[in-house]
Amino acid sequence: MANTTTKKSTGTKTTAKTAAKTTTKTATAKTAKPAVKKSVKAEVIKPEDRKKILFVASEATPFIQTGGLAEVIGSLSTALAATGKFDVRVVVPLYSDIKKEYRDKFTYLGNLYVHLAWRNQYCGVFSYEKDGVIFYFIDNEFYFKRPGCYGYFDDGERFAFFSRAVLEIMPFLNFYPEVMHCHDWQSALAAIYLKTNYCFRQEYQFIRSLFTIHNIEYQGQYSLDILSSLFDIYGKYQYLVEYNNSINLMKGAIEVSERFSTVSPKYAGEIKDPYYAHGLDPIIRNNHFKLRGILNGIDDKGYNSELDTHLFANFTPEDMSGKAVCKRELQKMLNLPQKPDTPIISMISRLVAHKGLDLVTNVIEEVLQDDVQLVILGTGDYQYESYFRDLARRYPDKVSANIVFNGDLSRKIYSGSDIFLMPSKSEPCGLSQMIACRYATVPIVRETGGLYDSIKPLENGYTFANYNAHDMLYVIRKAIEDYKNKEEWAKLRYRAAKTDFSWNKSAKEYEALYLEMLK
Repeated sequence: MANTTTKKSTGTKTTAKTAAKTTTKTATAKTAKPAVKKSVKAEVIKPEDRKKILFVASEATPFIQTGGLAEVIGSLSTALAATGKFDVRVVVPLYSDIKKEYRDKFTYLGNLYVHLAWRNQYCGVFSYEKDGVIFYFIDNEFYFKRPGCYGYFDDGERFAFFSRAVLEIMPFLNFYPEVMHCHDWQSALAAIYLKTNYCFRQEYQFIRSLFTIHNIEYQGQYSLDILSSLFDIYGKYQYLVEYNNSINLMKGAIEVSERFSTVSPKYAGEIKDPYYAHGLDPIIRNNHFKLRGILNGIDDKGYNSELDTHLFANFTPEDMSGKAVCKRELQKMLNLPQKPDTPIISMISRLVAHKGLDLVTNVIEEVLQDDVQLVILGTGDYQYESYFRDLARRYPDKVSANIVFNGDLSRKIYSGSDIFLMPSKSEPCGLSQMIACRYATVPIVRETGGLYDSIKPLENGYTFANYNAHDMLYVIRKAIEDYKNKEEWAKLRYRAAKTDFSWNKSAKEYEALYLEMLK
């Protein structure tokens, strides 16, 4: 919230001679009065004057999370609300996996029925306020009372209901946003319905829509046969979602929204290229005038080496003594030799091909010929899980393979490592390289997407451009060699830890984009 109070100004004692100079040239020493500093009033925006923003997403921290999308929704909404310029609200499904500690505090607002093609489904509405943001939860046990968020045969129907419910609850809540900000294909239909089925209703006609692509690989593609029976979209609007003889919900959202964005400037340029666009590049290029790229931030309060309770010891960029403790205790915990001068290279990642693991498996044994240790954390494809397990068996004093998802261990690895490896084939934004910097662990990344935008060579990390195993190997060896120069490495580590990855800058860019849309 904006600061709505101002401090009282205080008089300052001055001599008559000084006071004369600070008033008018004609004032005499006898009549001059002490100069008084004028207080500057903080900008106060009345609640009714704040711009109304509604985030529509399939997940949000701290309630439910499967990936980076949830962190963006939770952190960006909070950062925007903190400016005092926006009335920010978020709507997500009420999954059964939402943490009980929060579910018990939700307020039941009521229910209504949502019409979707031939269905008429119950929709309960719950709310919860956190950090100045009101969160709404759409309840329907048929669709959302099941483990996890995604991966079901009827995901199309589930998120069609969710998107339709978003539009239906607006009059129920008496909340009509000025900008409806939809995220990824699961909420694409909310933007599509706004501009089709609801465009003739007066109260909806001035709502602008912004659609953000977090990962263009997942587009919401279905057979045209179910367009009307499942999605309640009929002939005259078919052209909006039809693409390559199928339904493409992401394509439809791009076409109808006033603006669409990606989560880094580099990725905004990359998705115009067939190599990155997964077939959607002609649509991106046709709508390029609406495209913006805004780099994600991270929760710099949550990822804070000075306060993080998960760490073996806390430390600051100015005093790294605690990081040495983190390294020693990590080595001890993972049954690696406790060598303070041996660099630890870590990877915390989904173990899948597009994360650059084919590059890693090609050259990692050459890296292990040097005096290094390697720590892996993550789950994914069986071939990579098996490879790293076998690598740890063959190099027990150098490799620790942790084929699990463990949030506590990830913090310990971030803080105890020296080098963080992230050689992705594509990366819309990436958060891991930013988190690594927060814990003074120097990243090595490939120059793609948000990795390119966030890590600069020898400023806060190392980069390589070509998707080539030996280009990566060269940079890894350069980092290992630089690590031996303790004075220079300390400077690099300090710069990495001091890099500002907070949401403040990103929130200002979204603020400018919203205001541009509202002109």
